[in-house]
Amino acid sequence: MTSLSRNARIAGLLYLTLVTAPLRLIYIPSKLFVAGNASATANSIAAHEMLFRLGIVSDLFTATMGIFLTLALYRLFQGVDQGLARLMVILGALMVTPIYFLNTINDAAALLLARGTDFLSVFDKPQRDALVMVFLRMHGQGILANEVFWGLWLFPFGLLVYRSRFLPRILGVWLMLNCFAHLATSVTGILWPQYEQRVSNWVFPVMFGELAIMLWLIIMGAKERQPLATAA
Repeated sequence: MTSLSRNARIAGLLYLTLVTAPLRLIYIPSKLFVAGNASATANSIAAHEMLFRLGIVSDLFTATMGIFLTLALYRLFQGVDQGLARLMVILGALMVTPIYFLNTINDAAALLLARGTDFLSVFDKPQRDALVMVFLRMHGQGILANEVFWGLWLFPFGLLVYRSRFLPRILGVWLMLNCFAHLATSVTGILWPQYEQRVSNWVFPVMFGELAIMLWLIIMGAKERQPLATAA
């Protein structure tokens, strides 16, 4: 195995660790949150406290592994275009570090209120339940804001894949389209929330760009680039 292919597979395996993200993003809301019912949601969180805590841990783990992923991708692509690779790392770091880590505070606050510890006795149960929903909604708004960076970092990433000559160009195009899909969902969710689900359904097929590059890196690795003169 060449060093290039090894670096590609390491990046792919680090990408694979991000499969923990859907636990908090999709699974926990579908199992614990009751739309329009603050009391039922708070009771569900209190009754399944460990699952909710696992969601917090999964967010922290995803953010941490995202840092290592961006560094691994920089190592893979720095020879293609160092400036673009640096931009990818900067946007990737913004994707995982500030909002991702800080957003777990909203979940911690929601859990604290749902448990109703002694010093919260000044609030009655309906008030605590309402505050639980406030912090969960703030977490959701944090995800929408962070989705801007989920998208932006994919553009230099996709451009590097496209220019690399050791990965299929179609994957680079797919990643760049994935960038605009995230941006469309984020902007719609912030400005026109009533249309967010509709737009998300429209762009959903494009969202598989990251899954495609992850699987390619793990399974196929990367082929050594041939000099342009030799290729000609």
